[in-house]
Amino acid sequence: MQKTILFVVLLAVTNLSIGARRGWAHGVVGDYVFLEPLITQDPTPANELDILQPSWVKDSGANNYSIAFSVEKVLWIDGTEMPRFSMGIGGGWQHQSPYLGPNQQGFFGLTTFAKCALLYSLKHEFLTSLALQLQLPTGNTGIQSSSHTALGPVFLWEKGMGDLPDWSLLKYLRPFGIQSDFGYVPAIGGPTNHHMFAGAVIEYSLPYLSNNVHDIGLKWPLRNLYFFNEFNYDQLIRGPSGQTFPTILVTPGLAYLSYHFEFALGTQLALNQAAVSGNHAAKLGLLDIFYDSFVPRLGNWTINKGFPE
Repeated sequence: MQKTILFVVLLAVTNLSIGARRGWAHGVVGDYVFLEPLITQDPTPANELDILQPSWVKDSGANNYSIAFSVEKVLWIDGTEMPRFSMGIGGGWQHQSPYLGPNQQGFFGLTTFAKCALLYSLKHEFLTSLALQLQLPTGNTGIQSSSHTALGPVFLWEKGMGDLPDWSLLKYLRPFGIQSDFGYVPAIGGPTNHHMFAGAVIEYSLPYLSNNVHDIGLKWPLRNLYFFNEFNYDQLIRGPSGQTFPTILVTPGLAYLSYHFEFALGTQLALNQAAVSGNHAAKLGLLDIFYDSFVPRLGNWTINKGFPE
């Protein structure tokens, strides 16, 4: 109920429809505005604050409640004002309520990253980037996934379908977008938790439909909605016996985007037997603040351009 009230208040305060590319603070490649995914990492360097990432996961042994957060800052933009390099940090807190035994709670370890957009095409709404991810075991024992520092690369890309032909029925596929990541983050100084993961998001943008394909008369807030589905693979390549099986999950959901923030909700489902024991039911959420829309002078500062005029 509290989440519903928060969502309604935020929508009322930011009653804004999606407009031209120049007005956006996040995820813009050409005419397409990409989502901040719930699980898959976002390929676009951006100024954003994931201020609230709540989740509830019911598995075979416990109910798990967590709240995560992260912040990212663009540090370099090119001559076309396209963000090319960013850095960020994230963490979180989790409460575990097992069916047998005492509860436990504490913080995750910290995750830091540096992300560089390697290649992009505004005309084809395409971007690819490479990130270096560092996981630090600064959290509580029993809560964080590993007691070893881990470091590794993450390859990311995204593509909007806006360059499809503007034919009678085919044009309605143009609001589709795809985002994807693939990462391998091995432990440093320890034999466990050599982590490999991959994800893909398929999204359909009603703002793009209204502004770039055909205005079918959608009003706020429907005009600002995205439908999406995430597919995620996760596996320990090396680890304790019985814990190295891959988990494959799907997360359908709905997102609302405005100039200032994104609010998204999703339901996570297991797609393979190894994932079932760890995911009987799950609900995920995200409140992502595009802070450079509130403090543009400070938020849009970069190393190479300084403060905007």
